[in-house]
Amino acid sequence: MTTIHNDNPEYLCREVRKIAAEAARYIAAERKRFTADKVETKGAYNFVSYVDKGAEALIVNALERLLPEAAFVAEEGSGRLDPMAPYQWIIDPLDGTTNFVHGMPPYAVSIALWDTQARETVVGVVHEVTLDESFYAWQGASGAFLNGEPIHVSNTVASVEDALVLTGLAYGLDETIIRHFEHTFAYFNRHSHGARRIGSAATDLIYVACGRADVFYQVNLSPWDVAAGAFIVRQAGGRVTDFQGGEDYTFGRTVLAAAPSVWEPVFQLVADPKIFNPRP
Repeated sequence: MTTIHNDNPEYLCREVRKIAAEAARYIAAERKRFTADKVETKGAYNFVSYVDKGAEALIVNALERLLPEAAFVAEEGSGRLDPMAPYQWIIDPLDGTTNFVHGMPPYAVSIALWDTQARETVVGVVHEVTLDESFYAWQGASGAFLNGEPIHVSNTVASVEDALVLTGLAYGLDETIIRHFEHTFAYFNRHSHGARRIGSAATDLIYVACGRADVFYQVNLSPWDVAAGAFIVRQAGGRVTDFQGGEDYTFGRTVLAAAPSVWEPVFQLVADPKIFNPRP
């Protein structure tokens, strides 16, 4: 049996925003007393702290009460795992941990509700901690929002040369993907308003959604990096695909999000099979 609110995405989004804001307050408070000796290493340059784990526990506990039939796909592995559950909460409690560890922005809380049968996100919330900004959308909404105000992807950028491009370099990459990053990053630095690597994929996506940047692309991302932010971009009028031009970006490890006016030329650059094969 499902809960009374599972068919009301707007209600769920409102409640998730409260949960994300509470987690953001916890993260901001802990940052004031955080020291580097409290960092654990998950892999080469891939960090986790008690703050990631504490924020995730806070989020999971609240979401379990909100929608008990939902399972979890969470970066730190909390919550009930059940791929057959009708809904999945896809959570990154602290996207941008390395930034957080060094005390530099941005870093964010990312929460999405995934409809397992429809294979689509129905609620997306990204709370950027350092600016205390809540970006959100829900299925059926008229668009996407930032702190109560509507947002939209850029409608002024006419070409790649006019665009600001965001990207990232994930952990555990092979040489082919590293060469792809080097080639595209260098290209966009020469042929656009610039390329940036700000260290938080969730924040990259919401910055495209509100028009602060025009393009975000990256390889080897996890669902918790993408699910909420990509949904918000689409609700804000952007185009989001994987590197094959399809819609398998949440679980497919590649994502390209852009203002519609520049999606096609960027796609031709980042998905060039001579540089990178998205399905090795």
